[in-house]
Amino acid sequence: MEQVFNEQTTRDYLRVVFRQKSVIIACFITVMVTVLIGLQFKTPVYESSVKMLISAEKSIDSPYYREINAGYKSEATLTQSEIVTANPVIERAVKAIGLYQRPLDYEASFSSMLKKPLINFSASSMNKKLSKLSEDQKREALFRFAVNDLKGHIKVNPIRDTNLFTIIARDFSPIGSAVIANVVSRSYVIFDLEQQLADLQLKYGEKHLAVTQLRDNIEKMTKNLTGQPISDIEAIGPATVKIIEQSTVPLGSTGPSKYLVVILALFMSVFLGVMLAFMFEYMDQTFKTPSEIETYLNLPCLGSISRNAKINSFRVVSDQIFLLMKDKQLKSLLLSSVMEREGVTYSIKNIAFELSAMERIKVLVIDANFRNPGARKVFKITGDKGLADLLEEKANFDQVIQRQNKNLSVLPAGKTDLNPAVLLSSNRMVEMVNHSKQKYDIVLVDYSPLSNFRELVFLSSAIDGLALVVNEGKTRRQAVKVTVNRLLEEKINLLGVILNNRSYVIPKAIYDRF
Repeated sequence: MEQVFNEQTTRDYLRVVFRQKSVIIACFITVMVTVLIGLQFKTPVYESSVKMLISAEKSIDSPYYREINAGYKSEATLTQSEIVTANPVIERAVKAIGLYQRPLDYEASFSSMLKKPLINFSASSMNKKLSKLSEDQKREALFRFAVNDLKGHIKVNPIRDTNLFTIIARDFSPIGSAVIANVVSRSYVIFDLEQQLADLQLKYGEKHLAVTQLRDNIEKMTKNLTGQPISDIEAIGPATVKIIEQSTVPLGSTGPSKYLVVILALFMSVFLGVMLAFMFEYMDQTFKTPSEIETYLNLPCLGSISRNAKINSFRVVSDQIFLLMKDKQLKSLLLSSVMEREGVTYSIKNIAFELSAMERIKVLVIDANFRNPGARKVFKITGDKGLADLLEEKANFDQVIQRQNKNLSVLPAGKTDLNPAVLLSSNRMVEMVNHSKQKYDIVLVDYSPLSNFRELVFLSSAIDGLALVVNEGKTRRQAVKVTVNRLLEEKINLLGVILNNRSYVIPKAIYDRF
């Protein structure tokens, strides 16, 4: 595919933006609606963290702890962090806070109105399944559900190159996240103390003072499984894992601010829309501006017929055609198109009226489109006689001419049972055109589309020039290029191209500034 690169101006870029504004608007609406709905379905989540220290110091002498203390490895931190989410730790925390008693639609209290129906539906489905179980089975199922849910809301992050790690708890309530983080960290400390207690009991027995003190410490820490802050001395305790920093109630939810997301979505939607607009513009292989016609076809644009202000556009085009024909001393012009329904007949009608409005300019319009005649309808002509009758010698020239005003006459196509190619390629057709040029100053011939080049070659022997009509956003450049090359090969005098249905998409206030 041939590509033409020419210097782009600011107006060219603006033209793309305004022409593809529906794409930009659709992209903007799609992205913004998707983001806004997505935000509605995202329930705010709060995170609280507790910083833990692995000291590896116990109240008894043990080879295991001496090994850790002698040569600390990062694997020890990873091992301890995995213990945090072990069932003994999590189950104790679930029981202490009573998470198994939370309603299944707990999130609905914090979610948007749009998401609540989905949460309620999910909770209702779960309750239907639980209703089929016995009370003991139901309690156990709710407890296991709470344990698994808490595991999914706990995250342990080792701090690199240290023997510290953080326990992060996530919850829909800021207070709830702080309570869960504190309870899980203390449950983890209790689990560690229980390991020490087991070692002491094996070594010293149940009555040893160290065993009694450690048991008291476990009971005291168990009472603190409320999530409320405790003193730093109690938090540090005698365990090999120590709470260095307790959790506090977070001031804001995790993730970016909703306002920031909306602002970013606003800019991204516009950016994406503009990118899509230029992509669609690049993929669109139709003509949209006169400069594209001149650049791609290497032919002059004889004028543009505006989609909205057509009357003024036809006047400009008719003036351009008149000056061109006068300068080149031409009297007849054939207007055609590559594709059907390009508005050739309608264009000829208005151009003819504009030309006939000039003083002492007599204009004749010949409808040579036997296959799909349109002049009779466009010019509102009555009667059946036309060009076919003249070529078949069933009527003379004056009998088939229809006068529109004192300077404008129309020769409709008429009806025939013969092959149109036979009539258009006959000598009689050439003689008729030559006769018309003697009686009229300008002869406009409607022959559309250019489907039969043999007919056109015969017509070109009598017609002085040819002009193509292309529609903005409809006529493909490749098809016109092929037709133009064929016309030039046949030595047909191709004068230029008329751009029909042109849209001026840039608002005048903006257009005048660039």
